[in-house]
This record gives sequence, structure tokens and C-alpha cells, in this order.
Amino acid sequence: MAKWAALLRGVNVGGNTALPMARLREFLTDMGFSNVRTLLASGNAIFDVDGVEAPAIEALLEREAAARIKLRTDFLVRSDEELAALVSGNPFPEVASSRPDQLVVAFGRTAAPADLPQRLATFYDGPERIEVRGREMYIDFPAGQGRSKLWPAVAKLKLNGIGTARNWNTITKLNAAMRR
Repeated sequence: MAKWAALLRGVNVGGNTALPMARLREFLTDMGFSNVRTLLASGNAIFDVDGVEAPAIEALLEREAAARIKLRTDFLVRSDEELAALVSGNPFPEVASSRPDQLVVAFGRTAAPADLPQRLATFYDGPERIEVRGREMYIDFPAGQGRSKLWPAVAKLKLNGIGTARNWNTITKLNAAMRR
């Protein structure tokens, strides 16, 4: 069986889109996925399913969540191999070990522009370090996300992509859960 992680965008964050994790587990089980588990309350699920690729899983989950449980949000999925590669390929290992809550990975549906850091630097000079790797963007927030002006600056680039972000603590917990 292929193992997948689903990352839901904007669920149970800042008062937006409330979804009890028990309801998410029930939904995924009803969809025919097996070994369904959730992690934390921010829209992270792990499940097994064979014979379906990520784009088809995302489209199916988004369509069926809207129809069955009246949830309109984006689902981004990654395989266990993709998540393991993301963890092992972390360009900021010192941040992961010393302040993992300040290391964030933004997951995209499509690849982020490789020159995104350079494009941002033309009008934004914040302290964050950014490394783009395909569909993921690793971000070191040395002063934390709360006061950072990075996300509004990224929005000015009008990338038109679907994405969601998780801090390093969550990512490593997801990765460990996928290994069980």
C-alpha cells in the first residue's frame, strides 16, 4: 500500500474552517482509505491507498469534502518518500535542531519559481532565509512568524499557487508517523 500525508489548507487555524479531526478521519475512512490517522488539530492526515497519484487524490478529496462534509479547502498530498526526502534535504539543519518552531516549509501544488528569493529581495529585506526546492519552500523565520512581513511580501508576487505551510515540529512528527 502507498502511504500518503494530506495537508489541509487553513483548517482550525485562526478561527477559520473548523473541522474536528475525528470527522476528518471518518471522512477519509468513508472514502475507502485505510490506516487513517490524524496528527494535531491543524488538518494533517495520513492514510494508505494504492493505484492513485497525488493530483487525483487531491482533486477527489476536495470534491468529496465539499459534497459530503461541506468543507471547501485545498488538500495537498505528499507520499511517504517525498516527505522523507523533504526532511533529509533540509537546507537549514541548524535551525531544525535549535529552533524548529521557526523553520517552516510551505507546500505548493506546483513548483515555486526558483528565483523567488531574488525576486523578493528587490523589494523586501526581511531577516528570513528562503530556499526553494521544487514544490516546497523552506523558510527560516529567525524572529518568528508573528512579526514577519514575509507572507504579505510573497503575496505581492501574485504567484497564484495553492499552498499551505507547516513548521518543522509538525513535519518531523508527520514523517515519524508515516514510518509506523
